[in-house]
Amino acid sequence: MQHNIILVGLMGAGKSTIGRQLARRLNLTFYDSDKVIEERTGVPIPTIFEVEGEAGFREREEQVIAELTAMQGILLATGGGSILRDSNRERIKASGCVIYLRASADHLFQRIKHDQGRPLMQTANPVQTLRDLLKAREPYYMEVADLIIPTGKQKVNVILREIHNKLKQLQEVTHANP
Repeated sequence: MQHNIILVGLMGAGKSTIGRQLARRLNLTFYDSDKVIEERTGVPIPTIFEVEGEAGFREREEQVIAELTAMQGILLATGGGSILRDSNRERIKASGCVIYLRASADHLFQRIKHDQGRPLMQTANPVQTLRDLLKAREPYYMEVADLIIPTGKQKVNVILREIHNKLKQLQEVTHANP
């Protein structure tokens, strides 16, 4: 049975970008839960939020997380709010090594400020919204995380190398203490 890797973190932390490259390096199949939802519905996430509200989106997200976490040999980039539901946190934690890509609200804002496809950022003060989201969600990210990787201003290759090294260390500890 092959181990999965699941990336969690707030929007803009680098889950999709880092996930795609890490999956290639580790020979895992890459999935982005938000992209799977978009492919299945045929519409972008903001449209789902507009038509069904956040609750409708979270229902779809829960179904997709359940399906993807039941697979083996995958690297899953989750949506930033996927950890809000107990069932998602349980599935994420039980299905593989969970890596929290951690960044400050200011760094996140710099990465996503021009992206109109983020419904929760359509506010008068998006930096404060990010701070509020981070404050509310970080305990959940920490709860599920096996590894915490800072993703501030580091280049993607630096982050990938750090993840790879920490995964190796984790594997060595696991093999030493079966």
